[in-house]
Amino acid sequence: MEENRLLDFVHKTIGGLVLLVSVLALSSCSLPRIVVLDDPLTPEEHVNLGVVYEREGRYDDAVREYGKASDRLPVAILYMGNAYFLKGDLGKAEECYREAMRRDPDNADAMNNLAWLYYRLGRNLDEAEALVIRAMETRPDKADAYRDTLIKIQRAREER
Repeated sequence: MEENRLLDFVHKTIGGLVLLVSVLALSSCSLPRIVVLDDPLTPEEHVNLGVVYEREGRYDDAVREYGKASDRLPVAILYMGNAYFLKGDLGKAEECYREAMRRDPDNADAMNNLAWLYYRLGRNLDEAEALVIRAMETRPDKADAYRDTLIKIQRAREER
């Protein structure tokens, strides 16, 4: 009887050891991974890389880079909106422009770009006009650049 208990104990112990060795062997066979603990690029460098991707027409890559910078560099959200606009995802572009204005209420470029988006969609033209006028008031030094948007919006409203 004592011998049977001893045999059961040995079998259980050996079975447990076999299981343990198997698990350890399998876990040691995984492929090596490179883990980046700190991002080597600054937010500005991510934006610059995003601009390069955008110029190459690689809008998804641009959005990814702008996204990496957006927490610490709010202007990256404006750039992200521009990439979405160029990509044709106007809903995401609108979200980004609104978020850029929420984070920086004086972001005249975001105001103008949202106004342009509405002009292109042919909707919210009253809001678009108000946005571009506010952009011109916020950044008088860029009023000439924004005036084209305003003229196009006003013409579109008159045609309706």
